[in-house]
Amino acid sequence: MTAAVTTTVTTTVAVADADAYLARRRRQRARVRALRTAGFHGSMSVISLLWFAPVLIVLLLSIRTFDDVATNGIAAFPTTFSFQTYVDAWTGGGLGRGLGNSLIVSIPTVILSLLLSAFAAFALSRYRVPFRRVILLVMLGGNLLPVQMLLIPVRQLTEQLGVFDTLTAVIAIQTAFGIGFYTFVLYGFMRSLPTELQDAASLDGAGPLRFFFQVVLPLTRPALAALGALAFTWNFNDLLWSITLLQSESLLPVTAAVNSLKGIYVSSWSVIAAGTVIAAIPSVVVFLIFQRSFIGGLALGSVK
Repeated sequence: MTAAVTTTVTTTVAVADADAYLARRRRQRARVRALRTAGFHGSMSVISLLWFAPVLIVLLLSIRTFDDVATNGIAAFPTTFSFQTYVDAWTGGGLGRGLGNSLIVSIPTVILSLLLSAFAAFALSRYRVPFRRVILLVMLGGNLLPVQMLLIPVRQLTEQLGVFDTLTAVIAIQTAFGIGFYTFVLYGFMRSLPTELQDAASLDGAGPLRFFFQVVLPLTRPALAALGALAFTWNFNDLLWSITLLQSESLLPVTAAVNSLKGIYVSSWSVIAAGTVIAAIPSVVVFLIFQRSFIGGLALGSVK
């Protein structure tokens, strides 16, 4: 009887010690997770602040007066606020005309680039095209060439074709240089689509074009939205091709208009910052509109 009681007590103590040990381990793991979470959020907060600091400085600088900047410096907190800088940037730098030119170039470029890239990716992913991999590598490799090497040849080509100093030349060049990258990205999305979809569409009497427009394009909408947002941002903010292929002041885009503010308002950093903010608004609006599709396209591409 005594042995049984002793065994029971020993077992109870052992179980209690084991429970206490497991509880301590759980508390330790919880503390480690809490420290890791706090460290992650703290480091990400610091990185976010470092990234956002220049943006905040430009926003605050754009609403400061000239006297305030001259007295307290560029990075100081504003003591006086004025939106006259935006009026000066809009009227003095020709930002309205520049925004219009940038939109005239960017919108057709995005539409043509994505449409042609979608056609090319569809053909390369759904049909037995000879040297398919070579074609993809050549299209992708073209985007690895430094643009500076091609400025003079492309300028001379546009002069010989008679399209120099026209927005058509800028649209054509930017479309051509974007097709390779967009095709490479869309190829991965379209190749992952089940072949049974095309077989079912063929049984229903749908031809290649109908299958492309009614099945493939809707399924690749996240990728198209992500590429569309990126393409609009790249083309809208382009300066190099614009100043290379355009000569007339009335055709220059908004980036060139902002660049010209440095000559007009050489010491008025507030006006230059205001022009920068105005030029950035369309890209921000496009990203906010396509934000959900943009993030969905990136997430979908991460598992391809």
